[in-house]
Amino acid sequence: MSSPGNAAPSKKFTDPVIRQSIDTIRLLSADAVEKAKSGHPGTPMEAAPIAYLLYQKYLRHNPANPDWAGRDRFILSCGHASSLIYSMLHLTGYDLSLDDIKNFRQFGSKTAGHPEFGHTPGVETTTGPLGQGVAVAVGMAMGGQYLAQQVDAELFGYRTWVICSDGDLMEGVSAEAASLAGHLKLGSLNYIYLDNKITIEGDTGLAFTEDVGTRYLACGWHVERVEGENLDEVDAAMERAKLDPRPSLIIARTHIGQGAPNKQDTPDAHGAPLGADELALTKQAYGRDPQDCFVVPAEVAEHMGGCKARGAELEQEWQALFESKKAEPKVAAWLAAAAGELPAGWEEALPTYTVADGAKATRQAGGAAINALAAKLPLLLGGSADLGPSNNTTIKGADSWLPGQSGRNIHFGIREHAMGSILNGLCHTPGLIPFGGTFFVFTDYMRPAMRMAALMDLAPIYVMTHDSIGLGEDGPTHQPVEHLASLRAMPNMTVIRPADANETSEAWKAAIANRQGPTVLVLSRQGLPTLEEGTAGLQQGGYVLAAEEGELQLILIASGSEIQHALAARETLQAEGVGTRVVSLPSWELFEKQDESYRNQVLPPVCTKRVSMEAGSGFGWERYVGFAGKVIAMDTFGASAPAGELMKHYGFTAENFVAVAKELL
Repeated sequence: MSSPGNAAPSKKFTDPVIRQSIDTIRLLSADAVEKAKSGHPGTPMEAAPIAYLLYQKYLRHNPANPDWAGRDRFILSCGHASSLIYSMLHLTGYDLSLDDIKNFRQFGSKTAGHPEFGHTPGVETTTGPLGQGVAVAVGMAMGGQYLAQQVDAELFGYRTWVICSDGDLMEGVSAEAASLAGHLKLGSLNYIYLDNKITIEGDTGLAFTEDVGTRYLACGWHVERVEGENLDEVDAAMERAKLDPRPSLIIARTHIGQGAPNKQDTPDAHGAPLGADELALTKQAYGRDPQDCFVVPAEVAEHMGGCKARGAELEQEWQALFESKKAEPKVAAWLAAAAGELPAGWEEALPTYTVADGAKATRQAGGAAINALAAKLPLLLGGSADLGPSNNTTIKGADSWLPGQSGRNIHFGIREHAMGSILNGLCHTPGLIPFGGTFFVFTDYMRPAMRMAALMDLAPIYVMTHDSIGLGEDGPTHQPVEHLASLRAMPNMTVIRPADANETSEAWKAAIANRQGPTVLVLSRQGLPTLEEGTAGLQQGGYVLAAEEGELQLILIASGSEIQHALAARETLQAEGVGTRVVSLPSWELFEKQDESYRNQVLPPVCTKRVSMEAGSGFGWERYVGFAGKVIAMDTFGASAPAGELMKHYGFTAENFVAVAKELL
């Protein structure tokens, strides 16, 4: 059956069951949106031929085992078109029933409004915020290249395919990611761009008239243009993309709401159901009974279900190859890492320090920790947004990641947006432990990707240096104030702000051990004295760093560079007979995971006289000092001046700690 549309009919794909399958994808997707009274039917309808080709011919995938390590990866970057991927997963035999599709966008269903990783089998990454999918795909392609070059090329020669939209390519993160992908010559990366000329507000010409193809050519990509309804053209372009050593962009001219008589090529097909009348007319145009809903013809079910047999065969071939190689040292090491195993004694590699080592910036201690761990963890890799010497993120003696050649030192360039998303893609690569660094204030650029990592339980490690007004002369544009509070507010994000070099080693230990969410290491630019007291309590998030002498009357709480002032203030207060405890609280999240008895042991409820000090926003500190306590924090932006002057001006001194404490006493 020939589908409605403007493109010439395919000469190669003439089997009526193929056209019927494509039409079923369209109508199943539209039915799901209509029943939910919510969603985006137009894009699934236009993308159906491309999705058909991907799943039936190009993707190496096994519906019976969505996590097979040798599979190709597919990302629906335009996550609003989620009913498309759900239709494909159901029709090709994944664990997604017709009832699941009927429950589209309903509470508890597998078919959420936007695809969610870990929630729906066959969904490789969570997409929704436009641009994140295409940028994560760059990280996935990098991860595949790394495994192919550093572990085994035969086992890990997989490809990453993406369907994306105008919105994806308008978002700035996609430009950063495309620039790096082209530079690195990621030939296994393939975008198929649905060039439908329509956004929610109207024709794309309202705001988007650039020559996308020329932009990607300038970034070093292979670019082709095809008619999205012409399966011959799309097929040939996808074959050429597989052979080109550059990343590929296939620009498919498509028609949103393909086949809807009154809504094709209009914004009405974008962000709302077609409506019962229009959907009935659309079904009639496709030769279907207008009264039928969620119908999968038997011949379509049989034809599309062939993916299961093909996938099982592909995986069996891969498994046989894997069995012949799994004893090889690099493959065996990857297998252990992919299973979440860490080599014996890895923690012992972390450096320790004594008071005699003097003051050391925690960013320096962080760099020492990275290099110590790199010797033990061969799949630890990462880099900075052009700030390696400042962040201390370089793995000494390791290769750089260069065009066509992967290495452990990744040069992300000045691309914080893309770095965050690429780290997520690397985290989707089994076994890899990726980290990325920049100045703490620039988490503002990375926040969308950091939020997505937290949402997906991914475990990138963020090395965020220059943690406060203590960075000094660069001034308020570079001095983070609200950032600790902001990230602490994010679910499943572990934030650690260590007080000295030893706490920094402990922080890295906690970050490596945390595989169920991202970790932010917030490190100082300026030198901090090495503490005499033991710091292993950092693993609990908070601990008694210096106990009171005599009866407990006062608790001083701090993190990072302010711990030194808490210890000095305690000496003064103890000398005056005030029993004062110092609590180091580098990670609220780790502390809140401890049982109540431990937390009450560290912060006894009977002692209500408490003062906290942290060179950032005071938002949230009430939970630890109580309403009877005092919070010393920043309630303004900083200024450009030497760090010592700033700390004194804004009250981050031992003397101010004492003065505020005495107000309570």
